Amino acid sequence: MRKIVVLTFVTLDGVMQAPGGPEEDTAGDFAYGGWLVPHFDEFIGNEMGEQMGQPFDLLLGRKTFELFASYWPHEESPINDATKYIPSHTLTRHEWEKSVFLSGDIVGDIQKLKAGDGPDIQVHGSSDLIQTLLQHDLVDELWLKIFPVTIGQGKRLFGEGTIPAGFNLLKCEASPSGVIIASYARAGELKTGTVA
Repeated sequence: MRKIVVLTFVTLDGVMQAPGGPEEDTAGDFAYGGWLVPHFDEFIGNEMGEQMGQPFDLLLGRKTFELFASYWPHEESPINDATKYIPSHTLTRHEWEKSVFLSGDIVGDIQKLKAGDGPDIQVHGSSDLIQTLLQHDLVDELWLKIFPVTIGQGKRLFGEGTIPAGFNLLKCEASPSGVIIASYARAGELKTGTVA
């Protein structure tokens, strides 16, 4: 059984849209692209290197795939070695090696991927796809980088697809620039109670 692991940069108020640059994702007239740049340091770079230093495949939304495909094939990166699975009703092939397109029953296809053999599957970006994964309880771990900024608008990590769920903290540390790096594993039902 393979795990699906969501790696994402997120603000204190839960926004994950366009962390890397102003033109990355302007949907909804989003004007704050590049919000992670002032806080990205060697510490975070090393953490990303560690997380991407193990074998993995990728599950990417179509827009994230197109963004990645415009850059990563020309760089040295483990992303190029990963098999990339892309749910899409518009794309069926691409010259970027190891790109596999899923169409039809997307949730069923992802469930089959999880049940199959191979390395764990990382999800980068792909805010709309993450909502589908959360809605169908397909996320096994969240590897978050929480940046010390608020934006107040934009695509959120926990949006329309979020279901009540419990998680266990696997790791937590802070970078010199104040970014919290926290990893969580899915841990059953949401538990509630009363404060005595």
